Amino acid sequence: MSLVRFFLACALSVLALLSTGVRAELAVGDLAPDFVLQASDGREYRLQDFRDKQAVVLAWFPRAFTSGCTVECKSLAENGAEIRKYDVSYFMASTDPLEENVAFAEETGADFPLLSDPDGSVAKAYGVYTRGFARRYTFYIDAQGLITHIDKAVKPSTSAEDMLAQLQRLEVPLKSP
Repeated sequence: MSLVRFFLACALSVLALLSTGVRAELAVGDLAPDFVLQASDGREYRLQDFRDKQAVVLAWFPRAFTSGCTVECKSLAENGAEIRKYDVSYFMASTDPLEENVAFAEETGADFPLLSDPDGSVAKAYGVYTRGFARRYTFYIDAQGLITHIDKAVKPSTSAEDMLAQLQRLEVPLKSP
């Protein structure tokens, strides 16, 4: 009888985990979770809209106006012309409210959209949500919507250079002249 109770307890534990939305960590080759998020440029972006058109880079950052995030955002802004040579759309994303990201984009001179996920639902889907904010991970997503690389060791000061090198390694095409 105790063996039956053991298996019943195990089954209930598994069901409890599944009901809380716990999921396996995203990996290279997985379909990237779709999202619809408001951006600092006043637009709404949906990952699905890029399908069969171009690659996407989604760079999660913890908090606007913090030192590391400011350095990362400025790095991408200062090197935007080089990144835009590739056939890619790139975004930074956080769980900050939209108003916060709008002000942060203005202060850092961001020439690309900062996406706001204030309820953390998209951050959770990407497995980056922790204690109310997002981990600093960057996801590279191809035109078919598949994750081709996940950078979990983003260095804010070299984020643009690292992104450019990764785009080259992934053989993301350059835009046509």
